[in-house]
Amino acid sequence: MATKTKKKTTKAKRTNGFATDDYVVYPTHGVGQITGIEEQEIAGTKLKLFVVNFDKEKMTLRVPINKADASGMRALASPDKMKTAMTTLKGRARVKRTMWSRRAQEYEAKINSGDPVSIAEVIRDLHRGEGQPEQSYSERQIYEAAMERLMRELAAVEGLDEEQATERLDTVLNAA
Repeated sequence: MATKTKKKTTKAKRTNGFATDDYVVYPTHGVGQITGIEEQEIAGTKLKLFVVNFDKEKMTLRVPINKADASGMRALASPDKMKTAMTTLKGRARVKRTMWSRRAQEYEAKINSGDPVSIAEVIRDLHRGEGQPEQSYSERQIYEAAMERLMRELAAVEGLDEEQATERLDTVLNAA
């Protein structure tokens, strides 16, 4: 399978609603930045691709432009959507009485949906305040993954650094 790459970086021109340097959310990876648009020939078929860089994971993802919507790639949440997510964090935890493995799957699905409100629900449900029992290892892993995802999007939407965004989330959680 021969792969040829022609680097055609398109500056500021919007393609499918996205442009180079835009921050986007890819559901299973979180916030990344489009660093370019390139054309590749794969098995004789020419494809135009968004090149999305995820700095924190040291990963580059190439998303076919015609599959960007189907893959769930989206623009950053609006400030209103982030406000809704922050309000969700203040709510009461709604923990179902099902087996942990089932709930863990549901939490993972919510995180991988990329929706900030769904991710906020996971954080709200798994957050432990003062005087509450410790989280299990797997609960902690899911909680931290959700916090990381929401923190990065909050930082990108509000122009904060990651530390400020983490402090903001902690403040909201501890006030609830």
